[in-house]
Formats: sequence, structure tokens, C-alpha cells
Amino acid sequence: MTDDKDDALEVVAADEETTELATGPDDSKSAPEDRATEGPFDAEEANPARPYVDLGGIKILPREGLHLRLEVEEGTNRVVAIGLDYAGSTLQVQAFAAPRTTGLWHEIREQIEDQILKQGGTSTLQNGPFGPELLAAVPATAPDGTPAARRARFVGVDGPRWLLRGVIAGKAIEDAAAKAAVEDLFRSVVVVRGGNPMPPRDLIPLTIPQTAAGQGPAAAQAPNATPGAQPGGAAGAS
Repeated sequence: MTDDKDDALEVVAADEETTELATGPDDSKSAPEDRATEGPFDAEEANPARPYVDLGGIKILPREGLHLRLEVEEGTNRVVAIGLDYAGSTLQVQAFAAPRTTGLWHEIREQIEDQILKQGGTSTLQNGPFGPELLAAVPATAPDGTPAARRARFVGVDGPRWLLRGVIAGKAIEDAAAKAAVEDLFRSVVVVRGGNPMPPRDLIPLTIPQTAAGQGPAAAQAPNATPGAQPGGAAGAS
């Protein structure tokens, strides 16, 4: 989900001091203190007057310059993620069921980091506006065939019975204005958990908007170029 020009960026070495940041118990919730008022929002917290695009388990607030793609699982045609192209960057979002009183992000983040390392990449743990996050670089191939690295930020927020995970790539990795714009976009996402019982880590179902239902999925499944892009038992980290 990363632009080709990002593939040529050099690998980021892990910072030993940064990776020692305290992140709390594995089952504690990780979220900004102002999450309920500034987002990402639970369905009960969202402003009903806003013209959200309803994608089932996730609602997206339209804005100028935003392009939305549905990422579809090959073979089943199940929508498994939402891709958002904005401010010269990409943001992939997925929402997962979580326990009522405990969080998933600390544990899932560690699993994503293990996967990155197994793929020969590097990962730096850092504190961001949403809490602990990963800045990763994974091996890739540049357009000219030479070895390169693909960089991405993995962010996560534990909400009421859900985990919202985002994967940020492109211009927002380095550019301050793009970074702020994409972070604001992530903040505006609404998660619709619903009242049905779901095992923790199950993907909250996504649907095609009614306006696009007759046209089929908006995009085919993106290649698994970024670790953690797949849904599954480990919230996409397996």
C-alpha cells in the first residue's frame, strides 16, 4: 500500500533507547485520553449529523482529496480492510472485536513487530499521538529492481469493545503537514462494533456502501506488501 517512491527509502535502524519505552501491561487499554471527544470514535460517540460513508463496521468522514478503496479477500470477496489515499499518503484501517474491560493493542503490536523482524525488517517503538506505535521498514524491491525498504507506521487505539488499527505509509512518514492530515483522518474514523457477540480479535464485518453495491468492490485486494495487512486470529499480525 506504499507508493513506489517510498520503496527506495533506506532502512530505519531500531533505536535501543526508544524500544525500551514503558507501554503498560499487555492487556491494558491503549488510547489517547481525549479519544471519546476527539476520536477515533465509537458509534455512540459520533455526531449523527455528519455525512459519514457507512461501510458497516467502520464509517469514514468524506473530505476533499480523499480517495477510498475497499480491499477484498481473494476467493471470498469479503471486504477485509479500507484503504484511504490522502495527502500523498495511504492509511489502511481495520477494526477488530475486543474484550469489554481489556485492550489488545499492546499484545498485537508486539506480534506485528515479531513478524516484521522475521521478514528481515526493522522496527522502532515510539510514542505517538495515539500512544505506542511502530515505525517499521521491511525489505522490498525498487522499480529498477534494486533492493530497497518499505516504511510504514503501525498505530492502534483500543476503544469500547474494539481495536482500530491503522497502517500509514507514503508522504506522512516524513512530511509534517501530511502526517498531521493523516492523523486527523484516523481520528475521524468511527467504529461500529454492534451488539452481537464476537470472539476477541475477529474482524468487525465491513460492507460495500449502497451507492457502490451495484458496481462491485471498489478495489481488489492489495498485495501483502506491509506486515499486518491481513486480518485473522492475531488481528492481522499472524
